[in-house]
Amino acid sequence: MTFFQVPWLEISLMLSLVGAVAVSQVKDHIRAAGWCLGFSGATLACTVMVWLGHRLHIAPTAEWNLTPRLLSGSLFGVDELSAPLLPLVALLHFLTALSTARTKMPRFSFSGLLLGNFLRMALFASMNSWMLILILALTAIPPYLELRHRGRPTRVYVLHMALFVVLLALGWAAIDEDLPIPRTWAAIPLFAALLVRCGVVPFHVWVTDLYENASFGTALLYTMPLAGVYAAVRLVLPVGPDWVLEGLGLASLITALYTAGMAIVQQDARRFFAFLFLNNTSLILVGLELHTVVSLTGSLALWISLVLSLGGLGLTLRALEARVGRLKLTEYRGLYDQSPALAICFLLTGLGSVGFPGTLGFVASELLVDGAVEANLMVGLGVVVTAALNGIAVVRAYFLIFTGCRHTTGVPLSITGRERFAVLTLAALILGGGLLPAPYIASRHRAAASVLSARDQHKPNAPTEPAH
Repeated sequence: MTFFQVPWLEISLMLSLVGAVAVSQVKDHIRAAGWCLGFSGATLACTVMVWLGHRLHIAPTAEWNLTPRLLSGSLFGVDELSAPLLPLVALLHFLTALSTARTKMPRFSFSGLLLGNFLRMALFASMNSWMLILILALTAIPPYLELRHRGRPTRVYVLHMALFVVLLALGWAAIDEDLPIPRTWAAIPLFAALLVRCGVVPFHVWVTDLYENASFGTALLYTMPLAGVYAAVRLVLPVGPDWVLEGLGLASLITALYTAGMAIVQQDARRFFAFLFLNNTSLILVGLELHTVVSLTGSLALWISLVLSLGGLGLTLRALEARVGRLKLTEYRGLYDQSPALAICFLLTGLGSVGFPGTLGFVASELLVDGAVEANLMVGLGVVVTAALNGIAVVRAYFLIFTGCRHTTGVPLSITGRERFAVLTLAALILGGGLLPAPYIASRHRAAASVLSARDQHKPNAPTEPAH
């Protein structure tokens, strides 16, 4: 048995779950943070082994894999789409725990972070559609509990998440149980569920509400892995009629343009980030709607880029909030002299999220634009305009936070060692992927081809075309 044949996937899931239980028993928040960091780091290492094993085409041995024995079947696994997403999710949780300032530790749930890590990894590793739907419903519970604990309003969040779960379950039941209902009608609840979960206008209000009322870390970890996009790829793209995808693409393009404009005029940093997240998610959905190999490759590559870039941008804003409180984009704060490393990280991650040349998102954005222009010129122009507005919004926020009059304070605002490690890790991934994009683009191309192949199998009357 080789090192890669150990069931690293099951081990990573168990580490997060056991860690969540263990950390919940620790009353001292400093110790809880340390234990959380250890468990999340070990989980990250295991998920990297899962990804490497998949790349080398080495599966766990039957002797070590206990899941089929205990449950009479394998519940979890990875394929070309999900293999790189697992370490990506684990990395985001690890960096969030690592960069949590001491001032925020008493108000942040480290056991909740590990539980969320378990649920999101289980979501991306799920091999059963109904289990995927169940986990999507379970992931919505921890943010609700935090909102209740903080005494914040929950009505908007609960209404949207309940609507999403009900519509998703109804739609998939109509398709999976082969009920005497035309597939076109059965796809309507799935289509509506995706609009809600992905924050497509007018269902975007729950995202801004969550960022305003929950802790920044919890909102970031719940939204950033793009679970709604994953549901679209797994549940809707293979079986959805063309009109569903076209409607999703049109609604997503309108959302992208609207939220890009809204991001420019926001006066609160959290709302700015929420709208930036919404319009980038909408751009990914636009690429899914076109369902060509080029556009889908661009969308899947942009997915990875955005988790790193926007995740890093969110962690930077969170670190700034720990120093100066909630950030308002109404005046020039001049924080560059006090926190130059955070300023550089903000600019690097922000420009990476809009596909600046030399960053991880550049090639992905180019592929998405090329696929959109090839399919529909007006859609391509809409994508280009959205990207331009995103760039304006990021640069405007950077100038307001870090330039202008010099900010003087008796409290040191310089970056800590843990935050420096997080910044350097993100910089290495964003710039390294931008300079050497071939491996991850090739991986996303193979994933796009497999997704389109699954869609062709659900259209027996349509001729299949080889993916190039």
